Order: sequence, then structure tokens, then C-alpha cells
Amino acid sequence: MREPILFPLDLPELSVELGGGTIRRTIHPSGLRILTEHMPAARSATVGFWVGVGSRDEQAERADEPGSLGSTHFLEHLLFKGTPSNDAYEIATAFDRIGAEHNALTAKEYTCYYAKVRDADFEQAVGSLADMVTNSVLDPAEFETERGVILEELAMAADDLGDVASERFFEEVLSGHPLGRPIGGTPEAIRAANRDAVDHHYRARYDPSTLVVTAAGAVDHDRLVELVLAALNASHEARWHTDEARTPVRRERAPQAAQTAFAGEAKTVKVERPSEQINLLMGAPGFVAGDPRRFAFGMMNSVLGGGMSSRLFQEIREKRGLAYTTYSFGASYSDAGLFGIYAGSAPEKTAQVIDLSRQELARIAAEGITEEEFERSLGQIAGSSALALEDTETRMGRLARAELGAGELYDLDTSLERFAAVTADEIKSVASHFAEAPLTIVAVGDTAKTSL
Repeated sequence: MREPILFPLDLPELSVELGGGTIRRTIHPSGLRILTEHMPAARSATVGFWVGVGSRDEQAERADEPGSLGSTHFLEHLLFKGTPSNDAYEIATAFDRIGAEHNALTAKEYTCYYAKVRDADFEQAVGSLADMVTNSVLDPAEFETERGVILEELAMAADDLGDVASERFFEEVLSGHPLGRPIGGTPEAIRAANRDAVDHHYRARYDPSTLVVTAAGAVDHDRLVELVLAALNASHEARWHTDEARTPVRRERAPQAAQTAFAGEAKTVKVERPSEQINLLMGAPGFVAGDPRRFAFGMMNSVLGGGMSSRLFQEIREKRGLAYTTYSFGASYSDAGLFGIYAGSAPEKTAQVIDLSRQELARIAAEGITEEEFERSLGQIAGSSALALEDTETRMGRLARAELGAGELYDLDTSLERFAAVTADEIKSVASHFAEAPLTIVAVGDTAKTSL
């Protein structure tokens, strides 16, 4: 069986031929890591500047100082708002002039600033992103403007009851853990945030040791290394200069499964909102990133709620018409995880949806899955994965998550071998794990009309 590509932190240079392309990685003595995947036929490239700090890190870092929660999301916005060389309009114009797809994202364990461009514009995109990441001035006037923008963003999410259910579900299942907090912060945290706390977050956590630059598509690795090193050494901020030796930072992975930290009683949480539907989520703590059961979970999840032929979709929507959308999912982090089932249904049908979801999960736990379901799920995983990897953005992100995570990359063939090797007993075991767990139920909508 193929082994994953390993990214050890004590190996300064690495090169691997993969599927007609080449993956290369360079670790500079400053701790900066640069990874590329050259795709020979591509005429575009996606480049991302990733920092291994996310929303979960705010409380532990600045628990003693008010105004720090929400710093990660705040900073994601502010890095587009000006440097000593370019103001916010000039940054926006630089990307628009070349037709770039550019954005940023804040996640629970990392933050990313990225751009997808044609090959001829790649160097300009690298320069613009590097300037933003290393030279942001965090202008006080822009800070107040973005406070309003972020509050509007949170208000928009609060009007989406699916988002409300998801945020509350994470909060309840991962109760008391920083991963349970909303990525974007709460309106109260954003109103209380202050520029000094965000500036401290920027200066304390953003430097070459936490920075991972990844690119995929029409990209020359050596040239990218030259560009990034030149940009960092030209930064107005001395902490970015690469003459100081540093140890690259990688988040440690917890060896234990998440449920040991989150075991508890089953609970039902109702959030009353005017709505024609109940947005329903039910589930339990899941598996941490790298858990050996993740491949069996992937197969079980595909059969349970991974597509239109899945058991949940067939039983709840197709046979009974109880919901328009229903599916199951998982999320894994370095020291916690989560498993969930979603459905949107009329209030009077919610209890029946919950019962059917439990029954289908219990049926897999007791009886397993059929050979036809196994083959169909394997095909679904293979097809969706292959199609995703046609995109340079997906490959760019895959490199970053491997480097920031456990330091190992499963290419498509290696992953599919692991999925194909899953046994019937392993799938039953994973289903039993969740069928027997105390389930958290979150219902958002006109809950007074339900029997919950």
C-alpha cells in the first residue's frame, strides 16, 4: 500500500514526482515554508499566504486583555486596507487589473490570503499578497470602518438560520473548547475589539516561522522562493526579515480521540426564530485529524448522508418528502472533531426526521452496508476527489493543510487505497461509535410548533 508524502521539518528541500507534476518544498532557515505543485498543462496558478493561527487561538493568547476576541477575523479584513506602499483602493485595483480571484479566509486553526491568476500575472499577485501580509498598517480609521463591515457580515449570517444552527451546534458539541466559538466572532466581541489587541495579535503571531506559502498550477518553485524571500526582506517590519534563524511552527496533533474530552449527556437546544422550517442539526464529538478511523468514517458517512442515493436522502426526502435537504458530515481538528446530521423540515415533521436519522445510523451500526453501497461510495469519493483536484485552488489548499497539519499529504491514489481497504466491521464500528454516543440536537426556527 502506498505511503503518504511526508513533510518533516528537519528536511530543508523536498521534491516528489506526482501524477505528471512535481511537488516541491523549501524550508528557509527563518522558518518560512514554501510549497508548490507544478501542473504542466495549467495556464493559471493559485497562490496562498497561510498563517497557522485561527480563531481558536485568540482566547489562550490574550485571555488577560479585553478586546482580543475576534482578532483573527478582524485582521483578515484589515490586511486588505493598506500598507505604506498601497492604500486599500490601490490594493483592490492591483488585483482587479489582472482579473484575479482573490480573497481571504479565517478558519478555526489557520488564516489564508490568496489569489488565483493567469500565469503571466503570477509574480504581481505574489508581490501584492506579500505586501499585504507583511506591511499592513492597521489604520485606526479603517479599523472602525471594518468594525461596521464585520458587524454587517455577522448580521447577514444571523439572518441565515442554517448558519445560526451550525454555529450553535459547534458551540454545544464542543462546549467550553475554543473550537466551539464562532470563527467570525460574536457581535459583542467585535464591538469590544480594540486596535491594540488586534495589532498585538498581528505582531505576535505573524512572522516567517508561522508563514506557509503554497502555490499550484503554472508555477516555478525556485522563482517563487526568490520572490517571497525578496518581499519579506523588503518589508517595513523587521520581524519579517529572514536573517534570523527560527523554528517553523506546526500545530501539534492530539493523540487521543476527541470524545474523551467532550463526553456528556444528550441534550436538545431550541433557538426560537420566525421561520417556515426548522433547521435541524444532531450529532456528537467526532474524530481528531489523523485518526486511523477516518477512512472508515468517510465510507460510512457517504452511505449515510453523502449524496442523493444516501440512506438519509432516500428515507427522509425521496420516500417520505419530509425535507428538501438532508445530509451527514464530519469536521476534524488537531485535538477535537465533530459528526453531524442536518435536515431542514417543517416543525411538525422534525421529530420524525430525528427518529429516522437515528434509525438509519443504528441500522448501519447493526447490519453494516451492502457491497453495492460500498462500491458506490468508493466511486463517489474517487470521482468527487478527482474533479476537485482539477482546480489549482484545491491543490494549493491541499499543500497548505498538509504542511500546517500533520506534515503528511495523501495524494488521490494513496487515499483511494485506504478507502478501498476499509472493512465491513470497521464501518459498523464507526457507526456504532456515533449511534451509542449521547447526541446533541439543535433546532432553529419556530420550535414552539415542534414536539421536541
